[in-house]
Amino acid sequence: MNTIKTTTGRRRIVPALLMVASLSGLTGASAVTLDECIGATLRNNPDVRAATERVQAATAAIKEAQSAYYPMLAGSTTYARTDNPPQAFMMMLNQRGVSLQSDFNNPSDTDNLALSLGVKYRLYDFGRRGLDNEMARRGSEVSRLVLRALQNAMIHQVTRGFYTVLQASAFVAVQEETVKSLEESLRVAKERVKAGGAIKTDVLNLDVQLAQAREDLIRARNGVKLSLAALNTAIGANMLDSAKLPAQAELPDNRPPEKEDLSVIQNRPELLAARRVAQIQQAALRKARRQYLPTINAFGSVDWNSAVSSDFERSYFVGVAAEVEFFDGFRKSAAVAGAGAQQRAAAAEADKAADNLRLDLTSASIQAGEAWDRLDLVRKSIANAEESLRITQQRFQHGAADLPELLTAQTGLTGARTRKVAAQYDCLTALSNLERARGQLVDRYAGRE
Repeated sequence: MNTIKTTTGRRRIVPALLMVASLSGLTGASAVTLDECIGATLRNNPDVRAATERVQAATAAIKEAQSAYYPMLAGSTTYARTDNPPQAFMMMLNQRGVSLQSDFNNPSDTDNLALSLGVKYRLYDFGRRGLDNEMARRGSEVSRLVLRALQNAMIHQVTRGFYTVLQASAFVAVQEETVKSLEESLRVAKERVKAGGAIKTDVLNLDVQLAQAREDLIRARNGVKLSLAALNTAIGANMLDSAKLPAQAELPDNRPPEKEDLSVIQNRPELLAARRVAQIQQAALRKARRQYLPTINAFGSVDWNSAVSSDFERSYFVGVAAEVEFFDGFRKSAAVAGAGAQQRAAAAEADKAADNLRLDLTSASIQAGEAWDRLDLVRKSIANAEESLRITQQRFQHGAADLPELLTAQTGLTGARTRKVAAQYDCLTALSNLERARGQLVDRYAGRE
């Protein structure tokens, strides 16, 4: 597996001439590493925090589904007062205080305090509770896989942002070198004008080019600030500034493979989550079909009744009930049809996810190979551009080269340096994206569950 690392020593990607002294400042113990940025992101990013809470909610849903296996216990207290003959009679009957001498048609005011403790337990429901538990467990797995998919994507996003900051810093160094080179050329041109070996327009043209280079330097420095702001936003905390960034990064030694093993997508959390959703819909379909079957419940209660001023009289009531609906306006048949359609849709979504992830991995592999080849190509042009400018500057100093030739050489070197910086960090970003497409970033930084 290719690895992407940041370091303050060993083999350097950005040469010494591209080191950003003005922006790196403290690059020793105070420098913030890529691993630290990723760790902070996994702790602080709002999207990651929200996904983590959804995992907790899904775990609670499992316990909620498991509650169906426990008996339901409920209690109630009721106080009533009436002179209605049937109700008064039943109150006195529950209090075991009925007298045949009473006038049942004209009872006096009768009050009753009733205490009741009831229990209900489902004995059998043809597996519907088990399917509820299965769906809850699968839902919890889906939420965890969604979190891992988000973490995998966020790690790459932060990695890309980190390299964007370093790239912007290196662009500043390129522009600083260009400004210094033009300032030296301007000094030489002024001396030649004084000596009569050059014309004043050469000095004016160099002044214009130097102003343009300084303007580009201002833009480059602002680019660092903007990329830092974007990176801190992705992290979810203001932990980076220009004084805490290392000024170099390291590429792996070997080129990424030409072809990827597409079977690695089988472990991508996105695909696993899509398949879990299909399993949930399959369980929902089985549950919908079992709605035609009865449920068997046991129930019982203990009741205490009193005329408030007398002792409580106790009674009990127990039984077993089987319940089944013979007609419900075709609700169950519609539920089965809908659940079947949802199951087929989920299966299709899982197939689509597999296709998209294969394309994602293939595209990431092609982009990584392209970035690596671009970097190899641009490395070869740097030495030639540097040597061309050195020779042209010497010739210009001695009057053997004119100003357009000097500016062409300077522009060529600046462009080559800029392309090299872009290619270096594009390659690092592409390799990170390749690891993301393989699903390896989350395993390396967030660990396996």
